[in-house]
Amino acid sequence: MAVLQASDLSKDMVGNPLLRGVSFKLERRERLTIAGRNGAGKTTLLRMLAGETGIDGGELTFQKGCKVSLHDQRPPRDRELTLRDYVLSGCAELVALEAELTNLAQGMADGDEAAFDRYSRAEARLEHAGGWMWRDRATSMVRGLGFEDDADLDRQLKTFSGGELTRASLARALAGDPDLLLLDEPTNHLDIESLEWLEKTLVSLDAAIVLVAHDRWFLEAVGTAVLELEAGRSRFFPGTWTQWRVEQAAREIALGRQIDKQRAEIARLEQFVERFRAKATKAKQAQSRVKRLDKIERIERDPRDRSALSFDFKAPERSGRVVFEMTGGRIEVGSDRAGGGRVLLDDAEIHLERGEHVSLVGPNGAGKTTLIDTLAGVRPLTKGKLSTGHNVKLGHLSQHADELGKGPGARANKVIEAAAVHTGLTPNKARALLGRFLFSGEDAEKPLEGLSGGERRRLSLAVLVASGANVLILDEPTNHLDIESREALEDALLAFEGSLLLVSHDRALLEAVGTRTVAIDDGKLRSYEGGWQEYVRVREERRLAERVEKGKGAKPVAPVVAAAVAKPPKAAKKKKPPKAAVSPECASEKLAAATAAALTNGKSNGNGASGGLSKNARRHIRELEREIEKAEAALVTLEVELALPEAWATPEQSATSSERHAAARRAVEEAFARWEAASP
Repeated sequence: MAVLQASDLSKDMVGNPLLRGVSFKLERRERLTIAGRNGAGKTTLLRMLAGETGIDGGELTFQKGCKVSLHDQRPPRDRELTLRDYVLSGCAELVALEAELTNLAQGMADGDEAAFDRYSRAEARLEHAGGWMWRDRATSMVRGLGFEDDADLDRQLKTFSGGELTRASLARALAGDPDLLLLDEPTNHLDIESLEWLEKTLVSLDAAIVLVAHDRWFLEAVGTAVLELEAGRSRFFPGTWTQWRVEQAAREIALGRQIDKQRAEIARLEQFVERFRAKATKAKQAQSRVKRLDKIERIERDPRDRSALSFDFKAPERSGRVVFEMTGGRIEVGSDRAGGGRVLLDDAEIHLERGEHVSLVGPNGAGKTTLIDTLAGVRPLTKGKLSTGHNVKLGHLSQHADELGKGPGARANKVIEAAAVHTGLTPNKARALLGRFLFSGEDAEKPLEGLSGGERRRLSLAVLVASGANVLILDEPTNHLDIESREALEDALLAFEGSLLLVSHDRALLEAVGTRTVAIDDGKLRSYEGGWQEYVRVREERRLAERVEKGKGAKPVAPVVAAAVAKPPKAAKKKKPPKAAVSPECASEKLAAATAAALTNGKSNGNGASGGLSKNARRHIRELEREIEKAEAALVTLEVELALPEAWATPEQSATSSERHAAARRAVEEAFARWEAASP
């Protein structure tokens, strides 16, 4: 049975129709992405599925016993809870299962035969959530979303920032082992490392998922189907996000042709009526054409289609070859120039050349914003040298559009006033500029204080476009922008002939725009040629090399391992427990320790004969050891390959990837078992 089936759902808001005829079905491991403009009803639909908002028509059917978890942008209510208690509060059913199993175990001990079957079913449900170690699984969700310090688990929610609370809400939704997971903008406030972790986690979940997001890379990596909401109606598309966009574009082209064809037919009929209406001999035919005109159902585009963001940057003036260069740079926070604060970067070097489009990446808190603020001259360099090239005209877009309230713009109260002050344009030209950024008519008179995040971002972009800058430094420019606006920004940056330094979590934008990538890694700057995908490839190769090098340097561990490969007394053989599966991660350490023990175990007996291994036995053990190393290397290589989103893009690919990974792990375990059997 499907986890969820929606049939002909409808919803009204303030007496006006919002949704009509919404229908779809979801099985386990299917992940539905909801697409639509802002205000199309995406969040409302999620809350309808969660039972938080009523439905005005249609029917919702859930699988029996279906557990639903919703993550949205609303912060937790009880801020006195610790992070640990808050996350575990989403796992009440698992706590109840533990109590039920304890009671059933007592019943089985008392001879209750019916308890055996109930225990088996309850245990299966708990195993689905990670078994008796489900609390560790819940904690891993917290760490995967960026809470790496164990001390964070015992901090009260009121001590966290708004972004951290959003991540805590997401961890809570994931930890409860839901059957239906509903996610509203789950990528907000996540750095790229956490985004990659979230993608892998969602693809591996044995649950049905419905999500709303503006991150195109994330949507492509996770989604298996798309529900398109347009003008109150829905359209279900089975396939990935990109496949849906291709199909949508084809529909738009076909619709345009239909509109053109219909308009030509209407013009022909109207021309006939106008020409022959007054002629008695043609009056009857003219009247017939009038009736045909009345019956034609006009094909029209959604009025909102006409309101799309579209802009480009002016051709920039030519700057010097080197736009800026920092050498020996030291950047600290929480200190003055004398030092004493937390060091983000030390002895750092970075440069930007004319026409380069450079992406700056790194985890949250690594210092990306602080670095670009320093390069833009917003904050001083603690130590080192920063030089700027000839004829550089800088345009800086901050993460929260703070520049709107600085300088002369601090006195502006309305959108039109801010645009005119920051650009120096006349009111009429400022209105024309604002119209390209969806501030038309009365929208240009809106007070700045009442603007949404998306509106502030569009106003900042309008000011930036009018500045004529030949060097752009942009910090999270896609924040609060819908997908159409992100694509418009992407097109404009692709066509920009000047220099660009870009900080963004939007990997689709990084891949499309970047020609070089600079990563902040452990307080150092590393430069990589190419866009996002090339950076990921080189990064994974480096990580693989580090893991292989670490494996080579493994030291013998636990004397208990040597004891494990020694022959047990004969009396103990009958009661020897079954071998536990060997974890590939620790196989090298066990191998090193046990091999050392086995090869040095022989000592002369009282007759002078050697009790150690023969040369052939030692050679055989070395061959088996090489087999283990090959199997481990193959597993590590495969794990690097499976770290890419496309390995888990569809249910079929997910199943194939899981099988390949399981086979590689079995190969390591079997190789180790053969080696262990050959050891004395």
